Amino acid sequence: MTNVIELHHPLAKHHLAILRSVQTTPTLFRNQVRLLSMLLAVRATEDLTLSTIEVQTPLAITRGGRLAQKIAIVPILRAGLGLVEPVLELLPSAEVWHLGMYRDETTAQPVEYYSKLPATDPAHVGFVLDPMLATGGSIRAAVSALKKWGVRDVRILSVIAAPEGIEAITSEHPDVTIYVGAIDQELNEHKFIVPGLGDAGDRIFNTSR
Repeated sequence: MTNVIELHHPLAKHHLAILRSVQTTPTLFRNQVRLLSMLLAVRATEDLTLSTIEVQTPLAITRGGRLAQKIAIVPILRAGLGLVEPVLELLPSAEVWHLGMYRDETTAQPVEYYSKLPATDPAHVGFVLDPMLATGGSIRAAVSALKKWGVRDVRILSVIAAPEGIEAITSEHPDVTIYVGAIDQELNEHKFIVPGLGDAGDRIFNTSR
C-alpha cells in the first residue's frame, strides 16, 4: 500500500522492543514514545513545502529554506498527547488542536466528547496523532473532522497499527497517508492489537491497575 509507510529503521525497531516490554516503567515508556514519535515525524515531514529565504551567516549571505505551509497537530485524547511534544519540537510554529474520543467497549465504536477544531482558516497539512491504530474508528472520525475543517493533506502518525485498522482507514480515506512504527499481527476478540504494547494511555500516564 503506497499510502502506508512503516518504519524499518534499526532505531525504530530498537526503541519499539523496549516500548513493548511489560517490564518497561512509565517513565521509560514515555521516553520511548517520544523517540519513536520523532522518528515518525521526520519521515512524515520529508515532503513539506519550503520557501526560499536569505540568511546572513557570520561570513556571507546564503540561501536557506523556511516551512511555507500552515501545519496543525491534532492529538486524539488522551493517549495522543504523548506524541505532541516531540512533534512540536520539530514543528514549533504548528498549531495544536485537540480531539477527545473514547472507544465504547460494547460496540468498539468511537464516541466524541471534545472537539476544538475551528470552523475557518484550515491548515494546509494536518497530523493526526494516536499511538495505536486498532480498529481505526477514532482516527477515521478525526480524519473526517479535519477534512470537514478544510484540511486537504491529512497524515496519521501511530506507533503501532493492526491490519484491520489500516484497511478501515485506507478504504474510507484513500488519500490519507499513514506513518507507523510497526504493523502488528491482528486484533484479538476484544479489539486489542496483538502482540501490541498494552494500553498506551494507561502506560503513558501510569494509570493501569
